[in-house]
Amino acid sequence: MSLLQDYKEKAVPALQKELGITNTMAVPRLTRVVVNMGIKEAAHDKGLLEKMAEQMATITGQKAKVTRAKKSIANFKLREGDVVGLAATLRGRRMDDFVTKLFTIVLPRVRDFHGVPARAFDGRGNYTLGMAEQISFPEIDYSKIDKIRGLEITFVTNAGDDKIARQLLAKLGMPFEKS
Repeated sequence: MSLLQDYKEKAVPALQKELGITNTMAVPRLTRVVVNMGIKEAAHDKGLLEKMAEQMATITGQKAKVTRAKKSIANFKLREGDVVGLAATLRGRRMDDFVTKLFTIVLPRVRDFHGVPARAFDGRGNYTLGMAEQISFPEIDYSKIDKIRGLEITFVTNAGDDKIARQLLAKLGMPFEKS
């Protein structure tokens, strides 16, 4: 079952009942998912950027945008304009497919997984999940990995409140840890 179907058939009626919302259009929803990968070594190694962009495209299903340093920081040997990472913003069908894959396949494959922490909300209803290894994704060929890198996945909702956003993500199938 797809995320969109799950949202329409299960999450919307349940959230309407729990939150006392009469209009279905007022029910909070997941607007986008941003996948971000920091690559500090990319400033010195151009081939690394291409490899990581290919891996990111494999994971997300779309080409990633190169992010650059906004200002120079001498202590980090970083100049303004240097490549510091990759980011992909997923919406619509790609977002649905990615989130479904993340909740059903990727997270259960993580070693010693007991659920995602509930404290990673930002105060505005957005949730950021950090993953230590990109090899948790089944599409990544382990033999082609030169170094294990982490990535962060941000779930952007229009809830505006952490409590409501947590209810929404739980209804969509996010496996929060038992407290």
